[in-house]
Amino acid sequence: MDPREQELSELRREVEELRHRVERLEDARPTATAKPAPVAPPQPVPVQPRPQPPTALPIPRKARRSPASAEELEARIGTHWLNRVGIIAVLVGVSYFLKYAFDNGWIGPSGRIAIGLLAGIAVTVWSETFRRKGYALFSYGLKAIGIGTLYLSLWAAVQVYHLISPGVGFVAMAIVTASTVVMALTQNAQLLAAYALAGGFSTPALCSTGQNHEIFLFSYTTLLAAGAVTLTALRGWRRLAVGAFFGTLFMYIAWSATYYNINEFGVTSFFATLFFLIFAAGALVPRVKEPVDATFLAAMLALANASAYFLEMYDLFGNAHPNTFRDNASAWLAIGLAAFYVLLAQQVAKQAAGAENRRLLNLVHLALAIGFVTTAIPLKLNGHWITMGWLVESAALLYVAQRLRHEFLKIFGIVALLFGLFRLLVEGWQRQPFLFLNWRFATFLVAIAVLGAVAYGAQKSERSDERSGGLAAGVMLNGFALIALFHEVQDFFQPEINEKWTEHSYAAARSVETIRSFSHSAVWMLYGATLMFIGFRRGSAFLRWQAIVLLGITIIKVFLFDTSMLDLGFRILSFIGLGVVLLGVSFLYQKGHISLPGRGE
Repeated sequence: MDPREQELSELRREVEELRHRVERLEDARPTATAKPAPVAPPQPVPVQPRPQPPTALPIPRKARRSPASAEELEARIGTHWLNRVGIIAVLVGVSYFLKYAFDNGWIGPSGRIAIGLLAGIAVTVWSETFRRKGYALFSYGLKAIGIGTLYLSLWAAVQVYHLISPGVGFVAMAIVTASTVVMALTQNAQLLAAYALAGGFSTPALCSTGQNHEIFLFSYTTLLAAGAVTLTALRGWRRLAVGAFFGTLFMYIAWSATYYNINEFGVTSFFATLFFLIFAAGALVPRVKEPVDATFLAAMLALANASAYFLEMYDLFGNAHPNTFRDNASAWLAIGLAAFYVLLAQQVAKQAAGAENRRLLNLVHLALAIGFVTTAIPLKLNGHWITMGWLVESAALLYVAQRLRHEFLKIFGIVALLFGLFRLLVEGWQRQPFLFLNWRFATFLVAIAVLGAVAYGAQKSERSDERSGGLAAGVMLNGFALIALFHEVQDFFQPEINEKWTEHSYAAARSVETIRSFSHSAVWMLYGATLMFIGFRRGSAFLRWQAIVLLGITIIKVFLFDTSMLDLGFRILSFIGLGVVLLGVSFLYQKGHISLPGRGE
């Protein structure tokens, strides 16, 4: 029988069985007053063939992509960019029309200003109609046209036609700015606040008389900056604070380049400090649920504010009292800023306990504190003291990072350590008068001690990266120890060599140089033997491998260099000494002080 017919037969049998069950259930029910409707005989269910897998090719990826991105781009262009270009086009067109009318004498100066003011007010009021109908973005565009027209009209009244005094124009522009701020608050529109901020910072330039009014100008700038930070606290408008910072910075630079002189040091430094404190306080704005991008803006503002203030004061110190006073005063300023940012970081950390996204701001303040300490060291100190300062700073940072388990501080500690080690290598050391008892050897000892502490601390760590860093610190420790010994050997023989060459006793000078070369080989052999001994005593293959490498370098030096340079007596001592050291090392290995492969434990 065909499998399909067999399947159809089984299905019919099951349907028939179900029909008999239904009839028995109907017979078992109690008799009702109305007869039940007759049950229609079941119809055979046709068997559908099993669906086959589709053979069509898969839809290309581009065809499956949602058109949402294209629609969003189109909407953004239509609602934002076309709106902004339209604003600019209208302003340009109106300005050309007014210029044409003015050039042809259609309208007098007073009429021109009146038309501008009335048009600005009318457009601003008219824009409210669109906002109430739900077209907020278009409404803000019209407000930009209206507010811009008001500022330009007032500027023309002051600077072009001299219809009103600069003071009256300044007050009028300030009223426009305040009115825009009120609209921004009532409508909760950051864009309107940005319009007000732009107009506020433009007002001094639009009403400028060409004279120096530092106190009035910076007092007005202080109000703008404080207002922007206040709006950030009330509404969370971080971009407004960033805009206010750059507006303040531009205002300070423009004034300073034109009017500053040494007699205004006190007033200028006071306002520079006031600006710094206003924007630094913006970091304490408690925005617990602030988005990550806003926190990033706050962090970048903190970096820019600290850098700008330090450079401003450094420049003021240099103009007031050049050279030494500038460096000393800047160093103390850097130390004070470091302490300030430590306190600020503690305050931000209390807020960061309830908001993880505030942690970035806390780390930035810590970084600023460390950066100012690092900056103060070369400003306050000189010579080897700078190197020592960076090395001590790195040790303190690494110790605190280890105790607090703070990865961020560890990074700065490593950077400070690398700064100190690099400067130790490149510093132009002069010959030291006493062997070992000199500042150069003491500085190397500080570096060796810090590297030793790093290597020792890494041994207790369970993290592989920290243990690898400890091994690197151990290698660097031995390298710097050898460099320190190299300098001491060089300085010990240098006076005698110089004296011989001065007396034109070339043979005698050559003999002293030969002794110095032999001394270098002897130091390397003794150091390698010491490393090997310590490696055996502590069971450290890491130390033993360093000893093997150093002894290998010494072997190459003895056989290739000392053989040709040393006299016969020193050559004999060099080879015998090297042979004794190598035989002693070999004996320790053969005696079984350590477990070697194939010999068991």
